[in-house]
Amino acid sequence: MASVDETPTSPIRERGLSLLHQLEHRPDVKELKERGIIMDPAVSPDLAARQKELDRQLKADALKKHLTHRPEKDDLVQRNILPPTTAAPQILQGQKELEKRMLEDKLAKELQHRPPVEEVIKKGILNPDEDPTKPTEAAEAQA
Repeated sequence: MASVDETPTSPIRERGLSLLHQLEHRPDVKELKERGIIMDPAVSPDLAARQKELDRQLKADALKKHLTHRPEKDDLVQRNILPPTTAAPQILQGQKELEKRMLEDKLAKELQHRPPVEEVIKKGILNPDEDPTKPTEAAEAQA
């Protein structure tokens, strides 16, 4: 019967294996250039730094331009883009949920006090042929 080596792996060997794993999965030079981690060696460092600064400045200028054309909060509230509330955004979701539940409760209460169909027909609000409790001709034809 063959014996199995059960001696613990040395920490140095484990670090070496970990390093090999990391080296195998490291990004290539092209990806590092695209992410801006390393610069193109064909371009001088001064020129590359200046280009990076100019790109940053262009983005900052574009952002400032868009912010100057940004609509005011009152305008967004009038156009129903923002809710007309002074509550903090963290509280806003709970506030909407509470308003929804209050509306559901009010509707349920009103439905409990709804008059019967016969009374509504008697008052002339509905015609007898509009009785929702009786099947219509179209519903009978489908059955």
